[in-house]
Amino acid sequence: MSKILIVDDEPVIRKTLREIFEYEKYEIDEAANAKMALKMIEKQAYKAILSDIKMPDMNGIEFLEELQKAGKDFPVIMITGHGDVETAVEALKKGAFDFIQKPLDLNRLLISVRHAFEKEQLVGETKKLKKKVNKQYEIIGKSPSIEHVKSIIERVAPTNTRVLIMGENGTGKELVAHWLHEKSHRSANPFIEVNCAAIPSELIESELFGHEKGSFTSAIKQRKGNFELADNGTLFLDEIGDMNLSAQAKMLRALQENKITRVGGEKEIPVDVRVIAATNKNIAQEIERRRFREDLYHRLSVIVIQVPPLRERIEDIPLLAQHFMNQISEIENMPPRHFSKEAFEELKKLPWKGNIRELRNVVERFMILCDKNITKEDVRKHAFLYG
Repeated sequence: MSKILIVDDEPVIRKTLREIFEYEKYEIDEAANAKMALKMIEKQAYKAILSDIKMPDMNGIEFLEELQKAGKDFPVIMITGHGDVETAVEALKKGAFDFIQKPLDLNRLLISVRHAFEKEQLVGETKKLKKKVNKQYEIIGKSPSIEHVKSIIERVAPTNTRVLIMGENGTGKELVAHWLHEKSHRSANPFIEVNCAAIPSELIESELFGHEKGSFTSAIKQRKGNFELADNGTLFLDEIGDMNLSAQAKMLRALQENKITRVGGEKEIPVDVRVIAATNKNIAQEIERRRFREDLYHRLSVIVIQVPPLRERIEDIPLLAQHFMNQISEIENMPPRHFSKEAFEELKKLPWKGNIRELRNVVERFMILCDKNITKEDVRKHAFLYG
């Protein structure tokens, strides 16, 4: 049953509202003042709160502010007299869901409560979805090397500082980029990922900066690039070491001036983007071979995060293997397999040239080919050892 809290110093108003909502099959709690309501909220969650604005000791606005300080995001509907409309508008600006004027319009009141319930449900679903997304990009491990990476993320994420993530293929550079975004003040805004290695060199500039209609043969309409799409958010440039020199020059200018120009265009477009880049290449060697601009490297590498290969954090293998087993079990709707201690020890002996990505593939193979308990022999048989 959906529970509503009515906060009003007038017993007649509380009685009237209780009768209305109980007739509609809602469960009702009453509080004669805001302080009493705050104590009740500590012990009970509500789908919605109806609060009078004019109350002794603590008025409705102050009550709303106390709710927010306590981190309670229940939808609050303010009840106001004719002369308090300005105060009610102020309440809306401070986070109230709606306000209803006296004398109360029954239909208006019921509709407002229904909408409040819908909002509360939507907020709950959004939190669940965000938690699920965060879990998908969780960084698993307790080894010193991965704890060091996590600590850097915690310090750097709240800033706008550019970050260059370095590491071998399959080590989890994308996870680091996602966590830098999720823990930043830009987390509610876009996270746009560009794989520079997957885009043909002649199209990379159009992909990043967009193009104007007619700027080249297949440009049949204007198109926004990833810089514009990531405005106020994060642009993740994966495999930045594969970007051609022409695009690098434009990238350098965009980072210097926070402005971009579409291919075939002349207008400068301001952008507010945090750039995070990643590469599996030795950038120092690429600079030496004149395949990567040194000035761009210095622009991108304010902070460098080196993600360790799996062979340097083998103590994390049991945690990672079990995490992937649970994840795959949920996706495939299959009962999870269980690793023996000997199986974990055998996994630690493998070279893991494909790093975490390879480990996940091996665990999925175990899920399909092995029985309930995964043994040392299963690892030797199905992990496909190579030199």
